[in-house]
Amino acid sequence: MGAAKKGVKDGAYGDAEPGVDREFLSLERELSLLMRRARASSGEMARQVHPDLEPAAYGLLVCLDDSGPQRATDLAAYIGVGKATMSRQLRAMEELGLVSREPDPADGRAWLIRLTPDGRARFRTVRAARRARYVRQLQGWDRSEVAELARLLGQLNASAES
Repeated sequence: MGAAKKGVKDGAYGDAEPGVDREFLSLERELSLLMRRARASSGEMARQVHPDLEPAAYGLLVCLDDSGPQRATDLAAYIGVGKATMSRQLRAMEELGLVSREPDPADGRAWLIRLTPDGRARFRTVRAARRARYVRQLQGWDRSEVAELARLLGQLNASAES
């Protein structure tokens, strides 16, 4: 194997830009790969929930299942999209029977979005299968390593929000 190919495979960056930390180059490479795989996985899981569900909507299902009914503006902020995009996604999810709207008891002018019973059941089935896949992929890891990975990813996500 040539030196250039070996260096990339081993995580060494012989041709790295001067002054660039190799640890951050490695982090960037691994996160890029993880995000590419996560996008593909989200699309697959969205189709498992419903064949017509947009991949980006899977994250909304996660938020609604984890946190319960939410205002559309809060969901838009969580996902990082505008109100128009959120309205379109929620309308599509409502047409698929996955979510419903109800008046917000705290503010009669606002609406809360919640998972329908069918939406919750479909989502939880797919989420359980995803979790089982993680268990299989990480079966050789100690639980403490899995916990540390989750902690570090949580720390990364928190720093991205600030």
